[in-house]
Amino acid sequence: MDLPALRLSLLLATLTSLSLLVLGLPLAQWLAGARFKGKPVVEALVSLPLVLPPTVLGFYLLVAMGARSPIGRAWIWLTGKPLAFSFEGLLIASIVYGLPFAVQPFIAALSQVDRRLVEASYTLGASPLETFFRIGLPLAAPGIIAGAVLTFAHALGEFGVVLMVGGNIAGETRTLSISIFDSVEQLDYAAANATSLFLLAVSFAVLLLVSSLRRKA
Repeated sequence: MDLPALRLSLLLATLTSLSLLVLGLPLAQWLAGARFKGKPVVEALVSLPLVLPPTVLGFYLLVAMGARSPIGRAWIWLTGKPLAFSFEGLLIASIVYGLPFAVQPFIAALSQVDRRLVEASYTLGASPLETFFRIGLPLAAPGIIAGAVLTFAHALGEFGVVLMVGGNIAGETRTLSISIFDSVEQLDYAAANATSLFLLAVSFAVLLLVSSLRRKA
């Protein structure tokens, strides 16, 4: 197995999951309780990566991060290196592509929290933030953990967006999925099989864990 690609993939999946916990939970809490006319539009935008071909999303992300774009120029000015075809760009792309895989389970879990408990907390003088951490988050924890685990597994094996935005730079953007592609191109089926078996085992373990968490929820 390509160990540098394994380390890079694990780092990418971990940072993506943590980032989507921080970004996705507030968004999911808002969507779970908000009522406004534009809500279907927001939900469609969040869910768009589920149906959009990865190469299409990757292409537009690549354009947005390019050296000629405002974001790309600002990144070069701050860091002195391009955002596209870098680990940082890969992480941003992974977060964007993984957003619905985190937010949708979060919304489902938070929507199942008994509204009467939330209203009772407000009646006792607790703030919305305090209510979320004391009531919403503990009660929705199994669903939230399941969403984070699914996000991790998805980021670990993503190929299309990763290849479009990050390319195939050893030690920088070459992930396990790209390593499998390289091994097959080089007719090294033993290496491709070893990596594929690892991802298969991880995927199966994730599904077992998510199933267990859903039963608890």
